[in-house]
Amino acid sequence: MDFKNLPPVKEQIMKCVRCGKCRSVCPVFAELRYESAAPRGHVFMVQMLRDGVVKPSEEVSKRLTHCLMCENCSANCPSGIDIHELNAAARSYIEQKNPSIGKELLFDTLWTKPSLLNLSTSLMWGAQKAGLQKLARYTGLTKLLPGSLPQAEKILEAVPLRNARSMIPEINPARCEREYKIGYFLGCATDLLYPDIALAAIEVLTNNGCEVIVPRHSKCCGLPHIANGKLETAQSLAIHNCQIYNAYDFDYIITDCGSCSSALSAKNMHFLLGQTEHAQAGEIFAAKVMDLSKFLIDVLDISFPVNHNAKPITVTYHDPCHLANAQKIKDQPRELLRRIPGVKLAEMSDTNYCCGGSGTYSITHYQTSMKILDKKMAMIKLTGAETVATCCPSCTMQLNYGIRKHNMKCSVVHPIQLAREASKKKAVHSA
Repeated sequence: MDFKNLPPVKEQIMKCVRCGKCRSVCPVFAELRYESAAPRGHVFMVQMLRDGVVKPSEEVSKRLTHCLMCENCSANCPSGIDIHELNAAARSYIEQKNPSIGKELLFDTLWTKPSLLNLSTSLMWGAQKAGLQKLARYTGLTKLLPGSLPQAEKILEAVPLRNARSMIPEINPARCEREYKIGYFLGCATDLLYPDIALAAIEVLTNNGCEVIVPRHSKCCGLPHIANGKLETAQSLAIHNCQIYNAYDFDYIITDCGSCSSALSAKNMHFLLGQTEHAQAGEIFAAKVMDLSKFLIDVLDISFPVNHNAKPITVTYHDPCHLANAQKIKDQPRELLRRIPGVKLAEMSDTNYCCGGSGTYSITHYQTSMKILDKKMAMIKLTGAETVATCCPSCTMQLNYGIRKHNMKCSVVHPIQLAREASKKKAVHSA
């Protein structure tokens, strides 16, 4: 990719009027309080990179990677600058000039091959079951890990033995009269870490007139690659997934992960493929992509019968950044929760405040991530909720770690898991 001719760099960089609005909404700047950590500072750095004032060094990369890529700045920029795209373009440019063997192994090799990714999580499961992770902590071996990894490795939860793909058939027929043919995009984290979310999604969709097909050869959505300076790899993943899903006559392509639906959106497909021969394929693909909660409310208009025996449960909802900021989807997850019998929705004070997870950010910037997480956990605690609902696996992992860290008595779920339980109660009640 030609850094200087990428649309955000070529067309948007001069729009910045230095108003500082982005600083007021940036969770990282709220903690670090210096200009080069603010979105406005990142715009300056990208401009200096383009003009050759600064070199594409690791020091500049370090400054740019303070960004969570949460898109709060882009969503609130009065000039309409896609600051996260500028940042991603700059990270990719610097990575090209300073290639990292570690990143190549992780993002170009491991994270582009689902079989290898699955093998790595299986090995993690084995290590956890054998007690090796706990042993390493007890003996102090984790302290030998570089950077913040001795602390960050604690974020990883228990890895399940089986991934979702191994438990879900490729073709899942509708369990009543078919209304829609759905392509289900199974994201990496849902597949490998939270397979129950995928199982719940398939169950609810098929129970409500959807034939659900889970293509066997789909790959990662590419968002981790964009965040880590691997734009060309993200491009190749986008091209691959477009070819796979465009081969079907799907009515919709649904995903339960807010980060995946953002990465597969028309806007991001244009960013990745807009200047290539695959632009039209990207448009066709993205036009069918929809977040699961939005599909359930806006298309299926899902409902649940009144169940007077439903156990009352207080739920607070956390807005994933890539769902709320990037796609403006806030109402549908809440409406889904409100329709579930027994659920009382208790809003936190700043539900759109980032949890600090952002995929790999909690590992690469552990200390900053934890400061942001602590603020989020304080907001959750004040609601008195026994359950936190969110639509992003990365947020789920981060919030679960926050619960353990703060000794809180609550759990984290995806709204679709509560919806499935309500459906089960319905079936029992009907019987």
